[in-house]
Amino acid sequence: MNNDELLKVSSAADMIVCGYAFSKAENSNIRVLDLKEPHHAILMSAQGEVLETTMDDVELSIVEGYWEKNKKYMEDSHA
Repeated sequence: MNNDELLKVSSAADMIVCGYAFSKAENSNIRVLDLKEPHHAILMSAQGEVLETTMDDVELSIVEGYWEKNKKYMEDSHA
């Protein structure tokens, strides 16, 4: 992923936490992209259930923690 693509993803993100871009996807799912390592990504349900991922267990745990602590801000962003 080149810099222009990363800029596009980060600009379109609903929320960025510690270098992870969180974006609402279809069916209320959430896409998360590690902006420092763009090949690390996750697709999860709005409830936080992992649907697909290329992250290892440690990174996945970190992202899930960020989601739990910050999801209210993403919900507020579309109020």
